[in-house]
Amino acid sequence: MARASGYVAGAILVAGLGTAVPAAAQDGWYTQGDFAPAARVEIVIANDLNEDRKDAPIVIRRDQLPMLADIQELTATLVDPEGQSRPEPTPELLARQGPHERRGEANGRAIDYQFDDLDRDGIWDELFFVADLKAGEKKRFYIYRGFQQRGWNPHRTHAAVGSYMRHAVPFWESEHVGWKLWFPTDIDIYAKRKAMLMSNRLYMGNLDGYGVAAENPDYGADIQSVDDSFGGGGIGVFEGDALNRPRFTPTADLEHRFNAGQQSDTRYSFEVLVNGPLRSMVRVKTMNWNTGQGRYEVEQTYTAYAGQNYSTAEVRFPVWEPGPQGADFAVGVRRRPGQNFERRGPNWVVTTAPEALRNPDDVEGLQQQAPILYAGTALIVPEGDHGAYQFEPTRGENHVFRIPAQTDRTYRYMLAAGWSEGEVLKTPEAFADYVAASARSYASPPRLDGVREERKP
Repeated sequence: MARASGYVAGAILVAGLGTAVPAAAQDGWYTQGDFAPAARVEIVIANDLNEDRKDAPIVIRRDQLPMLADIQELTATLVDPEGQSRPEPTPELLARQGPHERRGEANGRAIDYQFDDLDRDGIWDELFFVADLKAGEKKRFYIYRGFQQRGWNPHRTHAAVGSYMRHAVPFWESEHVGWKLWFPTDIDIYAKRKAMLMSNRLYMGNLDGYGVAAENPDYGADIQSVDDSFGGGGIGVFEGDALNRPRFTPTADLEHRFNAGQQSDTRYSFEVLVNGPLRSMVRVKTMNWNTGQGRYEVEQTYTAYAGQNYSTAEVRFPVWEPGPQGADFAVGVRRRPGQNFERRGPNWVVTTAPEALRNPDDVEGLQQQAPILYAGTALIVPEGDHGAYQFEPTRGENHVFRIPAQTDRTYRYMLAAGWSEGEVLKTPEAFADYVAASARSYASPPRLDGVREERKP
């Protein structure tokens, strides 16, 4: 089964499987129109942090829900029993949305979810949803069993691989922030003025990320210049004191910041793993990477989450063949040009600066926009990986963590971005506080605290 991506739920406590619900409790069972299920699974999610979480990602593995291992997606309805029940829809809404619109509810509110098949074997690997959790809370949800075809789920995230300015580019985004790989290893960031999804407009219309606001200011703009830096997030290896990266090899086209031929230099492949509604994931494979000292292949899975300004990444090295000097993992972000605000924790770094929204390739100066107060980028690595921060002055100036080689050759990190023009995190200080809170959540994800299967007598 695929390794969980992003937030990983903890240990399971299973109790009372198959027990009947007393008659006195039956009035609390969820209904929706004529849907009145007779079986449900109670799940309890624990927030071990002494702080509230909004849109917290919840991941439950298939082996933690053995009673749902063999399930058809339309036979599950996820319900927050404390949520506000929907009224019966109006005739106008039904005329627009048709028979798959939710009907009037009682005893809770159905919420969106996704069963994600991460290893592509046709069987779901993870149940994913998001929830607001109070500090120290243990919150109940129910998965009701029974076939029903109601419940449109508008997407709050998106992922795609599109032909963008004549080359394949992966995109993944939440409502607030998006990421893309113009260069195949180092990330561009774009941010929105209003909460929306718009990467499909970029790649389908092949619109310039810096000029797209001319079509609609709410679309926002690119806020990350990459060039030869780590950009909004990139990886490499330390071989001794040398920092080597996949697109800067002995045979690379250094003038244009790209690799050379696909057979003679590093090559890449991209695929969409999951596309919403609440998280979206792309997988990037880096192959035939020869540094001149060692040989490597990498798989990275990037994930965007509904309601969040961060993306997580999971890294696996199927091939790890360093030279006699050995190797450590490197992950970094570009120090913002003109940086005027920086904050660091033991395992994270924030960099912000005023930003002139202008394509660095616009040598004629045709794109003129008013400077914005700040654009910010952040990097978080797991505390347990013992990453050592260092400033790397070469190739655009970068904030980098050097992480000792792991036995299983797997690594994780989190990237975040914000800007003064968005609906959230409008100051560098607010952005830095968000990054610090996200680092705490990264270290202590919501966990599955209990499961119980129930049936009406």
